[in-house]
Amino acid sequence: MNEPTANDQKLQSITTEEFFYFFLRMRKGEVKRIAGILTARYPEESPEQLAMRLIASKSRLALLGGALVSLPALFPGAGRAFKLAGLVGATSMLTRMNLYLINEIALVFGEDIDDSARVSDMMAVVGATSLATAAPGLAASYGLDSWAQLPVGAISSAAMTQMIGRASIRHFRRKALARENKEQGLVSPIAAPAS
Repeated sequence: MNEPTANDQKLQSITTEEFFYFFLRMRKGEVKRIAGILTARYPEESPEQLAMRLIASKSRLALLGGALVSLPALFPGAGRAFKLAGLVGATSMLTRMNLYLINEIALVFGEDIDDSARVSDMMAVVGATSLATAAPGLAASYGLDSWAQLPVGAISSAAMTQMIGRASIRHFRRKALARENKEQGLVSPIAAPAS
């Protein structure tokens, strides 16, 4: 009964849906499947606890992905095209993984991942992930050995995944609280006018 209908919510446009699907390989069905598995396995856990499980899982993957960003630097004779392909491939994988993370967290907090509000969330993740994958290149510009760039890439990517996940928890917790207060007819302390 309280389910929003297409008429009373702002859904993402078909173009936006297709952009995330074709360009960033965002599979919302997979996001829903993972969030469903998690909530079924741990029904007694709060949304925050479920989100922390998602963050821990994705952070381990980000360590590997971040190391892959730096891997082409270990082969100096491989050429610029190989290095660029490695950077683009690893950045794409990390971006997609972080997009899945914020949408899975949104679902465990009861948000609709088809809502147009998710678009700005996802664009922020794309930008943040790009910054994290630039860290090994920045380290190289300061003369850091190519073997040392591997841990820089791994740690910066995992740290960014942690930051994205924790920011998502705060964001969706605040939205859930506001939604709960609205349903109870209360004014959110965040939105309350100053006297």
